[in-house]
Amino acid sequence: MHFLDQAKIYLRSGSGGPGAVSFRREKYIEYGGPDGGNGGKGGDIVFEAVPALNTLIDFRYTQHFKAQRGGHGMGKDRTGASAPDLVIKVPVGTQVISDEDGETVLADLVEVGQRVILLEGGMGGRGNASYKTSTNRAPRQHQPGIPGQEMWVWLRLKLLADVGLVGLPNAGKSTFINQVSNAQAKVGDYAFTTLVPKLGVVRHKGREFVLADIPGLIEGAADGAGIGDRFLGHIERCRVLIHLIDIAGEDPAEAMRIVEDELAAYGGGLDDKPRLIVLNKIDLADAELAAAFAEELKDAGADAVFAISGATGAGIEPLLDTVLSYLPAATSTERPDGEIEDEETAAPWSPL
Repeated sequence: MHFLDQAKIYLRSGSGGPGAVSFRREKYIEYGGPDGGNGGKGGDIVFEAVPALNTLIDFRYTQHFKAQRGGHGMGKDRTGASAPDLVIKVPVGTQVISDEDGETVLADLVEVGQRVILLEGGMGGRGNASYKTSTNRAPRQHQPGIPGQEMWVWLRLKLLADVGLVGLPNAGKSTFINQVSNAQAKVGDYAFTTLVPKLGVVRHKGREFVLADIPGLIEGAADGAGIGDRFLGHIERCRVLIHLIDIAGEDPAEAMRIVEDELAAYGGGLDDKPRLIVLNKIDLADAELAAAFAEELKDAGADAVFAISGATGAGIEPLLDTVLSYLPAATSTERPDGEIEDEETAAPWSPL
């Protein structure tokens, strides 16, 4: 499946059906009178967040969405049928953005099952029966249906993850996410192995959280260098960021500064998020060198430095323990006897 995180689409809600002009004509009835019914309502444009999608690739091939118009009013005071709503299913985390300025967020779907009516269908027109009065007994006027609304919008997907991975290319982010989750990210000995964001579910000490790996940042990414910073939007919703630094790099302190500057240049609140500085690939260096680099990173502004190896798994458990401290506490469940116990300590369910 190809990953696509933004798409431009055209939307048009349904117009209302026109009202009818009709008169009652029946044998043996002397005075019939007007009986034209009202038109039906046009269909709404509705966005719904569903859990089974994680890309906007479908909107590359279908870009025009038009709801049906309402039915015509008919004689015998029959109201036209209302058109069904057009429901557009999108991944959780999708934002609907106005095409006029490219910034105004019209809808933000962040929960499974969330529905937003973006464009309302037009109301049906009045039939001539509704114009009948004591002085106007044979009205022939009616209303056409109210036209539907139309607009172009951008869909922008921001993946929902609890923790985000950032760092320079070849910092070992893909190896790390493969070590702690079942993401199966591509690993290669060259820059920009990761071309699109990758999600993995991490299970640690009875807790679960979602980890997002994005393509590496280089100096000038905010100005379009490398892959740029367009994928940073996928970690805007993260509670904490893990900044991986390659111990085999030329200057770990400089590597930290480059990424910090790019996060600040992007904005979106990323420079204010908690960050865990992690010195990766310690299996390629001795303990003395790792300790020296850790002190250098602290002198450069890091509060604490975790030394790990994404390849061997060394040092990862203390890092994950710290990550859990930034996440919401485990939810509680009520036992049949009325006692409350945390899911973290609850015994696994068994039918026996």
